[in-house]
Amino acid sequence: MNPSADLVNKLWRLCALLRKDGVTYQQYVTELTYLLFLKMASEQKDESRIPEHYRWSAIKSANETEVLARYRQALIDLGDGTKIADRSIVAIFQNAATIVREPVNLRKLIDAIDGLHWYSEERDAFGDAYEGLLQKMAEETKRGAGQYFTPRVLIDVIVHLMQPEPGEVIQDPAAGTGGFLIAADRYMRATTDDYFTLSPKQQAFQLNQALRGVENVPDTFRLLQMNLHLHNIDPDHLDLADTLSPRGAAPKYKNADLILTNPPFGPAGGPPTRDDLTITDRVSSYQLPFVEHVIRSLKLGGRAAVVVPDNVLFDDGKGKLLRQRLMSWCNLHTILRLPVGIFYAQGVKTNVLFFTRSDEEAPLKDATEEVWIYDARANMPSYGKNKPFGMSDLEDFVAAFGDDPDGGADRIDQGETGRFRSFARETIVARGDNLDIRWLKDDSSNPEDGLETPDEIAAAIELHLTNAMVEVRALIEDLDDGLPEPVLAGAAE
Repeated sequence: MNPSADLVNKLWRLCALLRKDGVTYQQYVTELTYLLFLKMASEQKDESRIPEHYRWSAIKSANETEVLARYRQALIDLGDGTKIADRSIVAIFQNAATIVREPVNLRKLIDAIDGLHWYSEERDAFGDAYEGLLQKMAEETKRGAGQYFTPRVLIDVIVHLMQPEPGEVIQDPAAGTGGFLIAADRYMRATTDDYFTLSPKQQAFQLNQALRGVENVPDTFRLLQMNLHLHNIDPDHLDLADTLSPRGAAPKYKNADLILTNPPFGPAGGPPTRDDLTITDRVSSYQLPFVEHVIRSLKLGGRAAVVVPDNVLFDDGKGKLLRQRLMSWCNLHTILRLPVGIFYAQGVKTNVLFFTRSDEEAPLKDATEEVWIYDARANMPSYGKNKPFGMSDLEDFVAAFGDDPDGGADRIDQGETGRFRSFARETIVARGDNLDIRWLKDDSSNPEDGLETPDEIAAAIELHLTNAMVEVRALIEDLDDGLPEPVLAGAAE
């Protein structure tokens, strides 16, 4: 598929065809994914698991009087395990239904999709199309898509730095549409000379066991399954579940070699229900419990890259205790402060934590000796639809990070005027374990200065109020519980 905005704009304009059917933006995007999946399977010559009379060519060739009935029946039958043998197809279409009421509108939609130019060899075509549509929906509704899907550029950079290898268990506990898992698989295929000479047992592991993911939103989970299927990935360990529930503590999500994830941010509607999250067990937001999940789910020596909002770096109470545990059990070797505006919502400030679990079960001292911070936010342009975030914007960070996924490459502290600096563990302790460290004077404009319409301003206010409520709730929880004793280096539970 052409990943340019032009193609996404063409897909988005097709929404007008369904407006007479009373279809909302969210319903349209969901509806479109069924058709896109069938079209992409046809483009990739991979329709063997779809009955012939429900393939794209069959639905496309149906006349206007029968096309809607055939399409409706296709959605029903493809999700019926008594009629379809392939479990991945059944999982994708389970409980699928169309909200299109007029055959003429479906006919126009199919013809329009069929007439678009597609190619899929070089990119995650399905994911690009879907996430491009989500971004358009966010721009139209002014309040975002509800989830902050990770920009493809950032995914590719993180995967490149973490260097996944065949034979490793790779997990994303907030899998979304599968961006990290697909990029990891693509990276391994591209960088491993003998990937296609793996033994049958090794090939089976890569296909079914290596990639593991959890997604809690049913519609997104369906898209995850579609996306992996289109990339010939059929993992056994893929669950529609809440990672912060007991299902997230299952053995298959323990002892991961590599975890790559962008967890949800904000209020979670209640604390985790798992017994093993002993630090964040009373925290009613997503970000801190997800970080604890990652720490506990890594094998000794395993590595991780996790996208987190700013408050994870400076929250007191449970946040501080979690950072102490992180730096005790893991080598938190690198923090990347990301620019503002690369996610869909204005004002979302995020970072990437890169860390490696200690080789020792209970290290005698903190595993973290120094933390390197790269500031890609200060004095940077405000990214958005008028200035897309690109690979070139992270080239300097990639060079500074080095070629060791555990952060052990030779690095240079660029000093007070540079973007990459090192801070000793002792310095961080003196700061009360606050990792929100800034040294560059930021003369860039506030990205919210460009907001003009009442909807845009209201959305920004809503985001700030939501963040404030998360902070207030965290404070109340700490006051109710009483703060536990600080986590000591090497302390065992």
